[in-house]
Amino acid sequence: VEDAGTLARIAEAAVPLDEIRNKVVAETSAAINGERDSCRAMECEMGNLVADAMVDRVAGQGVTIAIQNGGGLRASIDAGEVTMGEVLTVLPFQNTLATMQLTGAGVVAALENGVSQVEEGAGRFPQVSGVRFTWDAAIAPNEGRVTEVLVNDGGNWVPIDPAAMYGVVTNNFMRSGGDGYSIFANDAINAYDYGPGLEDVVADYMAAAGAYTPYLDGRISQK
Repeated sequence: VEDAGTLARIAEAAVPLDEIRNKVVAETSAAINGERDSCRAMECEMGNLVADAMVDRVAGQGVTIAIQNGGGLRASIDAGEVTMGEVLTVLPFQNTLATMQLTGAGVVAALENGVSQVEEGAGRFPQVSGVRFTWDAAIAPNEGRVTEVLVNDGGNWVPIDPAAMYGVVTNNFMRSGGDGYSIFANDAINAYDYGPGLEDVVADYMAAAGAYTPYLDGRISQK
């Protein structure tokens, strides 16, 4: 039998967690779609939000590209006030931001891995920011499914340079090779895996937006 003293201590310990979860951190003008069917197969609103927030946080470090696994996004968010609990439901894994430098060829290889198991609904599907790509399901996995990758160069979208170095942000799970992203584990230069928590980055980004407006802009297209 659990004694009353222990139960009281457990209840007391839970209060700060409840306070954190119930705290309103942001507002969204519309529901943000984070459904599994969307985020593991195509550009999704939650993917754009999370990837945009990642790049925004480390842009001052020369990072221009974010890649976040769709499987790391676990829920949608309703319109209106957004609590920290809702953000934690979307991002429950306590991942941290991980930054690196990677060649353009490495970025393309990462995206190729990302679209290699779409048929199985795999979580590796890449949600992105700072890059636009096209993929073709008619091409076999890892055989050049990613047919075009563009990066922003002074406001213009231009083909990625395979030999150039790019600043990339992902999460620490992917950086360590999770979801098949071995390119991040093996080829990253100047990697740093101990950035802020992804849930805090997203909450801060939404808070700074005033009322966030979810959107799609065609950054991922399928042939």
